[in-house]
Amino acid sequence: MSPVTRPENCPEAEWALREQLAYCYRLVDFSGWTETIFNHISARLPGPTHHYLVNPFGLNYSEVTPANLLKVDLDGHKLEVSEYDANPAGFALHSAVHGARDDIHCLIHTHTTPISAVAQKQNGFDHNNFYGAQLYGRVGYHAFEGITLFADEKARMLDSLGNKHILVLRNHGVAVGESSIEKAFFLLWTVQRAAEIQCQAAAMGGEDVALSDEIAQKCADLTAMLIREDDFAVKFFKAMVRKMHAEKGASW
Repeated sequence: MSPVTRPENCPEAEWALREQLAYCYRLVDFSGWTETIFNHISARLPGPTHHYLVNPFGLNYSEVTPANLLKVDLDGHKLEVSEYDANPAGFALHSAVHGARDDIHCLIHTHTTPISAVAQKQNGFDHNNFYGAQLYGRVGYHAFEGITLFADEKARMLDSLGNKHILVLRNHGVAVGESSIEKAFFLLWTVQRAAEIQCQAAAMGGEDVALSDEIAQKCADLTAMLIREDDFAVKFFKAMVRKMHAEKGASW
């Protein structure tokens, strides 16, 4: 995408994060995982304040840029002047996680059709396909309480998430969080692929070949090891950005 000049009052580290987050929004749009103007991706800013960046409510993901991302505190208050507000449905989830999990710097919430279909099934994700096996032991489940608007739900969502990085919001969608934007995007891609294949397999006749817990755990452990290696997720993210540029052009 074409370069955008960093404002003088924006630190270099923050601007770099803004660019990466804007790319993430564009990649989610490019991948077809958007829900029009809804859903949210947040990235925690460096420092002890737990401030984070999030999309302006009302813009399509394809319209998000480094400059128009909102900077908010854990109460959802804007910290800089903007003509836009944030989606209030995102505060309970994002502020809860950013306030409590120092190991999660990026949180992505989606409800694509396959993910939402799995989220409403009693058993949630199975672990019998290549991607589903990689999620073994890594998923928390949170009972549906309606639209996530209220602060009292924060503690319950955190309890449901535990020390995991994937939270299935029952009858709703999913939230995935990781220590970087690149890692979070790769994790979302894995979750999305697991849901797509699970739904396709469920529509076919015949019994699934069930994987053992031992094999599923092995897959999950190997994937977690790859995620911990920064270069793996960065290479994947950069490759997806190049693919997007080649197909969509290169301009904010």
